[in-house]
Amino acid sequence: MRNSFLSRAFCSGNKRTTEWTEENIVYLDETGDVIFSGKGGVRSVEPGVDDHVMVGGLKKPFSNDSAITKIVEIVKRWKWGPEMETQLDKLYFVPNMSHINQAVKEIGDTDASLSLFRWAKRQSWYSPMDEMYASLFDRLNQRRDYEGLQSLFDEMVRDKKDDDLKDEISSFTAYNRVIQHLAKAGKLEVSFCCLKKIQDSGCKIDTQTYNSLITLFLTKGLPYKAFEIYEMMEEAKCSLDVETYDLMIPSLAKSGRLDAAFKLFQVMKEKGFRPNCSIFSSLIDSMGKAGRLDMSMKVYMEMQGFGLRPASATYVSLIESFVKAGKLETALKLWDEMKKSGFRPNYGLYTMITESHAKSGKLETAMSVFSDMEKAGFLPTPTTYSCLLEMHASSGQVDSAMKLYNSMTNAGLRPGLSTYTSLLTVLANKKLVDVAAKILLEMKAVGFAVDISASDVLMIYIKDGAVDLALRWLRFMGSSGIRTNNFIIRQLFESCMKNGMYESAKPLLDTYVNASAKVDLILYTSILAHLIRCQDEQNERHLMSILSATNHKAHSFMCGLFTGPEQRKKPVLSFVREFFQEIDFELEEGAARYFVNVLLNYLVLMGQINRARCVWKVSYENKLFPKAIVFDQHIAWSLDVRSLSVGAALIAVVHTLHRFRKRMLYYGVVPRRIKLVTGPTLKIVIAQVLSSVESPFEVSKVVLRAPGDSVLEWFKKPIVQQFLLNEIPSRSDILMHKLNMLFPSSAPEIRSLSPPKPLVMVKDM
Repeated sequence: MRNSFLSRAFCSGNKRTTEWTEENIVYLDETGDVIFSGKGGVRSVEPGVDDHVMVGGLKKPFSNDSAITKIVEIVKRWKWGPEMETQLDKLYFVPNMSHINQAVKEIGDTDASLSLFRWAKRQSWYSPMDEMYASLFDRLNQRRDYEGLQSLFDEMVRDKKDDDLKDEISSFTAYNRVIQHLAKAGKLEVSFCCLKKIQDSGCKIDTQTYNSLITLFLTKGLPYKAFEIYEMMEEAKCSLDVETYDLMIPSLAKSGRLDAAFKLFQVMKEKGFRPNCSIFSSLIDSMGKAGRLDMSMKVYMEMQGFGLRPASATYVSLIESFVKAGKLETALKLWDEMKKSGFRPNYGLYTMITESHAKSGKLETAMSVFSDMEKAGFLPTPTTYSCLLEMHASSGQVDSAMKLYNSMTNAGLRPGLSTYTSLLTVLANKKLVDVAAKILLEMKAVGFAVDISASDVLMIYIKDGAVDLALRWLRFMGSSGIRTNNFIIRQLFESCMKNGMYESAKPLLDTYVNASAKVDLILYTSILAHLIRCQDEQNERHLMSILSATNHKAHSFMCGLFTGPEQRKKPVLSFVREFFQEIDFELEEGAARYFVNVLLNYLVLMGQINRARCVWKVSYENKLFPKAIVFDQHIAWSLDVRSLSVGAALIAVVHTLHRFRKRMLYYGVVPRRIKLVTGPTLKIVIAQVLSSVESPFEVSKVVLRAPGDSVLEWFKKPIVQQFLLNEIPSRSDILMHKLNMLFPSSAPEIRSLSPPKPLVMVKDM
């Protein structure tokens, strides 16, 4: 029945496509018996018996083209499903895998090709064919059916696991084909998974597949995963092609693996491959950024040796590297080479060259490049303007700085705070007050807070000793509504005091006090020191007014010292003790010591010896001068006045000798010797005072000394008793000897914020 059907189908087909012959055609059944004999067409032999047809009485081979054509005709007709498979089952010949493979190639429809493949897999004569899988993978890739692609791949892997088929499919290139398709489609995880499956199956992976995976990982921003693929490639001893080198060398270089990149670069050249511009550029750029400038320049020269023209980006990278390394001469040479090569430096490069030379102090070169930048049509950034302006300002080139400032503002660019600060600084240093005021007002107009900048200018004038300019600038600040801080007001006040500008100092102190700033004991003492040195009656009045304006408690104490006991309502000693009790010695010990030195100078100058002795006694009781008096039993008694001013030293000597006298006469204690440690300067003053009452003290370099017995005899003289009790010698010139030289602690140049040690002052004198 089946043979009859095939005969009818074939004959009916031949009526359309086959020529008839006059020869008798014999139709046979399965057993070879004659079914029919007569004129007609060709008839195929039963499938499985022999692949040939009878033409008349002759057997002729059945051609592959005819078989493929028949298979393609059926598949295109039915495409898929049971009907198609039925028709394929009824073929009058036995197909082989070559027929199926070729048919798959000729069938344009992907689903139809897959249907034919599925039918073939169920046949007994099926065997896996690499080329056919590759064709199917191509079809699925064209349709972007990546799920189908992965499914067919898994099916192919299962075929590989079949031991019977292992040898037949061990050389499948389709494995590589599917990974390449998935990698190009960006299927990162899927393609990497397929790679692992291929490795597990033991099949060889080709160079193109590795390249596609490396490209994929690099595209996805995963260079270290790409390096892992490259390492797999090396382990598998897979040969590298030009594409591999082109991919790996730039990637290794950009990732900082410069040694590996350069080594691969050398291997590439040894194998006869020619590096391209991308490889050279990546090596130049990466090595330059890593600071390996010699190597970067070597690669640059080698690139030119290969006849390759560096790109603009390569020049930019090289120049940037040398600029950042501070090698500006080399950078300029490359800059010239870049322009000779026909490349136009970009905006960023102009900016970098200009700023780097400006910051290096090479202002002429910087301005030359800056001018070229403007001619090239680039508008310099505020940063470039600011850099040039600030460097010109710092070098004192005020004209160039102002020219740049005007150019910047005319271009509509807003200078930054640092630019304004630099410009104001150079204008202040050049004493250009009016120009500085104009710039400050412009700075204020654009919205900057100018209080700090204005105060900085004021401090420049103060530090330079330009008190007139400082006062003028302060008046400008006041008229413009710009405030400064109390610290600067105090600094300017002290500068005015130092320069004898007492009339200008008084308003500054009033401003300081009205701003709720505290006048401390140090500041008050420094004003008192100026009063001691003052020799002009008019200035004395100004200084007394300034002392009163401080509102410090020390001034009330000073006034109380010079009043009578009726007004004071207590003895001087009690009054002094009460004042010192109010002093916080933990915080103001240094200030109190400074105050005592200056006050004792003033009291001695005014002839208030008794009051001065009270001040000394109380200050000694409060341990302001703890090591001044030393009793070493019967061996030696000493007084150290090296840390005292002249007035304080005189009072200390008189008061201490009085104590020594009482101790020796009343208690009968006589030491072997008595020393007055004066230092090289005070010894002259002390010796002159004591010589007026014929003292037994011998003068050495820094000490006045005498035996205890001699001093005891001296103490017994009435004139000495009178001298030590309440009065000074009648020779006033001893005490008043050039007061400006004798009272160094009162010197007005002493900074009130850091009172100097009197010992240092005495030595300096």
